[in-house]
Amino acid sequence: MLNLLLTLAVAAAPHAKPATNTKCPVLGGKVTEKSKTVAVRGQEYRLCCGGCDAQLLKDPDKYLEKDGTPKNAKKP
Repeated sequence: MLNLLLTLAVAAAPHAKPATNTKCPVLGGKVTEKSKTVAVRGQEYRLCCGGCDAQLLKDPDKYLEKDGTPKNAKKP
């Protein structure tokens, strides 16, 4: 059931900006262009593993800044 909801959430965001992150916003693992993605608030994020999508969708404020930048992204 959760997989169905996640699929619908991704499908419902056809205008999401493409992912640009190089680290998973949840666990911090390395991601590539082939990594799984999930859309949150109109932005796609690459994830390091299958369990991260549910965590990011459940509590995006825990992992993302208000502007959508992953909290674990390097600050300039």
